Amino acid sequence: MSAKNEKLVIYQALVRIFGNTNQTRKPDGSIEENGCGKMNDFTPEALQSIKRLGCNCIWYTGLLQQATATDYSRYGLPRYNKQVLKGKAGSPYAITDYYSVSCDLADEPAHRMEEFDNLVRRTHEAGLRMLMDFVPNHVGRQYHSVGKPKDVRDLGADDNVGHQFNPQNNFYYCAEPLHLDKLGTLANDTPYVESPARATGNDVFHAWPDCNDWYETVKLNYGVDYCGGGQCHFDPMPDTWLKMRDILLFWCARGVDGFRCDMCFMVPVEFWHWCIAEVKRQYPEVIFIGEIYEPAIYRSYIGYGGFDYLYDKVGLYDTLRAVVECRESASAITRCWQSVDDIQDRMRVIIETVLLFFVASDFFAGNARKALPAFVVSALMRTNPFMLYFGQELGERGMDEEGFSGRDGRTTIFDYWSLATMQSWIGAKHDYRTQRIGQEQREIRNYYATILGLSQRRPFAEGTFFDLTYCNYGNASFDIHRQYAFLRHAGGETVLVVANFDADEKHVAVNIPAEAWDYVNIMADGKCHLRDLIQGVGKTVDLVRHRPFELTVPGYGARVISLTESSR
Repeated sequence: MSAKNEKLVIYQALVRIFGNTNQTRKPDGSIEENGCGKMNDFTPEALQSIKRLGCNCIWYTGLLQQATATDYSRYGLPRYNKQVLKGKAGSPYAITDYYSVSCDLADEPAHRMEEFDNLVRRTHEAGLRMLMDFVPNHVGRQYHSVGKPKDVRDLGADDNVGHQFNPQNNFYYCAEPLHLDKLGTLANDTPYVESPARATGNDVFHAWPDCNDWYETVKLNYGVDYCGGGQCHFDPMPDTWLKMRDILLFWCARGVDGFRCDMCFMVPVEFWHWCIAEVKRQYPEVIFIGEIYEPAIYRSYIGYGGFDYLYDKVGLYDTLRAVVECRESASAITRCWQSVDDIQDRMRVIIETVLLFFVASDFFAGNARKALPAFVVSALMRTNPFMLYFGQELGERGMDEEGFSGRDGRTTIFDYWSLATMQSWIGAKHDYRTQRIGQEQREIRNYYATILGLSQRRPFAEGTFFDLTYCNYGNASFDIHRQYAFLRHAGGETVLVVANFDADEKHVAVNIPAEAWDYVNIMADGKCHLRDLIQGVGKTVDLVRHRPFELTVPGYGARVISLTESSR
C-alpha cells in the first residue's frame, strides 16, 4: 500500500542508543567505556515488536557517517579534531560522509555498508518502511567522503576559496582564518586550522562562531548570496544542487523509503521543488518529511517545494504541551488545527523527538501518564502521520546527565550512552520481551499499542473529523479547558473520542449538535450499540439525539466509543 493511502505511524530510534545494553553510563565516557548501539541491534524480534506496537515506519536517526572522537583512521577516515566536536560521540548532524554510514554503528566497521543493506532488508521483511536522515544545510567541518562513487567530486574540492560567495562553490568563505577563541576552554587537541574560514551551519557568515553556534558544522551553498542582500543565483544550476540530488538517489537505490530532511527551511524552496521532483521521477513512492518551524512558509514547502509532510511542532505539539502543563485551555486545540486546516493531513504530529523533552521528564509533565490524553488526541484526531520516539512507550524520563549534554530531559545526541528503561525490554540476549519490564512500563506500552492500533483502522486512518468544542462552551458538565472531544467517521463507522487532561476521573455530558449526527448519518433516536475501543466492552443504549451524551472519562485518559445504530 502506498504511503498516500495509509496513516503513517513512525517509530524514531536513535541508533547509537537504542540497542546499547552497556550499563556503565560514565559521564563523558568513551565508546569503549559506555558502549554504543548498532544497526544489528534491530533484529527481526526488535522490528516485529515495533510493528506490533502499531508502527508501520521506522526512522533510523543518526545513520550517516559523522565526526566523532573515536579513532577510525584504520578504515580510511581522518582523525576528527576535538576542538570542532561536541561530545565524544559527536553530533549526528555534523556529517563527514554523505555516502557512508557511521563506523560507530557497525559491528564490523569495514563492512558497515553491508550491515546497512542487511538493516534495510530486515526492516522491509518486518513490514516496515525505512526512513533515514538527510542533512542538507550543513556538514561537519572535516567533511571528506571515503564512500563516494569514483566519479563523484567531494564537496568543496572545486571551490574558488578566494570568493566569499560564488554560485558554483559548495561552501561560503570568510576573508580570514577560523577563530575559535569565543568557544571558551578548548579541548586538549592539536589546534584546528581552517583558512580561510567557512561560514558556520547556523548562518554565521563570519569567522568567529561562539559556543551557542553550530560551530562543528559549515553551511552549504545553494546559490543564495546571504551577504549580498539574499540574491538568488539558480541559473546555471548550482553545483550543490546536483550533488545533493545524487546523494538522495544513492540511498534510494539501496532501498531507503524516505527521508527526514533536517532544517529544510534553511535551504531554498526552489531547490526542493527541483530535487524532490527529480528523485520521485525515479522513485515515486519515496517520502520526504521536512523539519520546519515557521508556519508562514509551511504551504510553500508543501505546495511548491513538494514535501509530503512537515513537522507540526510549532502548532499541535506546543499547544498540547501547554494543555498538559495547565498553561493553556484544551479549547486551544481547536484554534490550532483551524490555523492549518487546509494542510492538516500533511503535518506530522509529534509528542517527543530527539531534540524535544521526554514527557515524563522534569522539564515537561514529570509523569508519563499525564501525556496520555495528548497522545490520544494527536494519534486519533486526523489522518496525518504520527511519530513515536523510542522510550516514550516505556515512560523514559531522559533525566540522565550524560556528559556534553547535561541533565536536560532529552536523550543526548553528543555522548555514548544507554537507557536503563530500554534495557529490561531489550534483554541480555536482545530478544525484546515485554514481560521483563515493570508493571507501570507494561501498562503504558500496552496503552500506546492499543491507541496506535486504532489509529491504523477506519475511521481514524481515513475518516473525516468533527470537532465538538464549539457546542460545549457554557456546558457545566463539560470543562472545555480540561476536556477535548471530537467525532471521527468513515462509511458506517462513527467514533466519539473524549480526552481528559485532568488528574481526576470526570463524568461528562458532551453536547453533540444535530448537524453532527446528520454528518455521521445517525438520523433518528433509537437503539445504539456502544463499544469502548480501549476497554473492549460494549452495551446497547437508547440514543436521544437532542440530549448530551454522558460518559465517565478516567483521569489523564480518554474514552474512545464506537457508535452503531442497532438497526444497521
